[in-house]
Amino acid sequence: MKIAIVCDWLVTYAGAERVVEQILNIYPEADIFCLVDFLPEGQRDFIKNKKTHTSFIQNLPGAKKHYRSYLPLMPLAIEQLDVTDYDLVISSSHCVAKGILTGPNQIHISYVHSPIRYAWDLTHQYLEESNLNHGLKGWLAKIILHYMRMWDTRTANGVDYFIANSKFIAKRIKKVYGREAKVIYPPVDIDAFEYCEEKEDYYLTASRLVPYKKVKLIVEAFNEMPDKKLIVIGDGPDYEKIKAIAKENITMMGYQTFEVMKEKMQHAKAFVFAAEEDFGITPVEAQACGTPVIAYGKGGALETVKENETGIFFYRQDAADIREAVTKMSDNEGIRAEKCRHNAERFSIENFRVNFADFVSVRK
Repeated sequence: MKIAIVCDWLVTYAGAERVVEQILNIYPEADIFCLVDFLPEGQRDFIKNKKTHTSFIQNLPGAKKHYRSYLPLMPLAIEQLDVTDYDLVISSSHCVAKGILTGPNQIHISYVHSPIRYAWDLTHQYLEESNLNHGLKGWLAKIILHYMRMWDTRTANGVDYFIANSKFIAKRIKKVYGREAKVIYPPVDIDAFEYCEEKEDYYLTASRLVPYKKVKLIVEAFNEMPDKKLIVIGDGPDYEKIKAIAKENITMMGYQTFEVMKEKMQHAKAFVFAAEEDFGITPVEAQACGTPVIAYGKGGALETVKENETGIFFYRQDAADIREAVTKMSDNEGIRAEKCRHNAERFSIENFRVNFADFVSVRK
């Protein structure tokens, strides 16, 4: 069979790209299609240094830095990519990749990280955080998102089989598209995180510092616990704002290499995670190190963390609930490092490959 892999864009190596990498490891002969490809020469190993087929957005002014600004053109752009010569089309989609046009004799399997987040249930949050909830630009953004919702719903009919990256996303697919989805958890490189039982006297959070990650909220919670140390790893638009409010018990480390982050993750008393994520890789990586997780009890964390075995949940995104969860973690003797590691192994690369290949083989 001729196989095409379609993804939204290739500009970095993150969660969605790890899925593309492993699909390519299953089907190394596949060709790759995407809206834009701006991967540097030294970072193309995960796509096996393949030449990609890109859309017209690749050559538009400023696309390398501002490709997201061309969102209104993305539905048209993905439809212009020609995959008519392929028997099997696999899309890895968090934006428009699932809208690739296929015919009745082709099989289209879409691995969905999420229906377009900012066009559906997170619309109002996106508009507020982008300062687009008023004025002429706000109205224009709302019109564009309305159009995106209609297009997104219509193009769901072109998908033969949906795969969701979590039960949480499967529910979103059912609500938005009215379709059932098989849940196959994304691959996490468990083997890159060595198990460690020796913990030190600090808590850790690590992520890009943007509003929805709620790192500011975690810092506010630890500001009220001067006897508890918190390390924050990550950079982003909110870095200076968070640093300005952090008290002496909080260390802002900014961006760090993988090795530094892993070492801090291995020795932390617990990893604190306050975002509502579709899946959330970092809590799994922490557990792979034998480090328990204090997590917001909504979204993918409910599937990756086992309460009172590998972590503790808090159910409101406020500082008081985080402080209460930290206290519960300190008092809970049932949470052990070996349980955390064992739980994380459910999300290994090998499990992803086996589950994905089995799903596709039955439907080819």
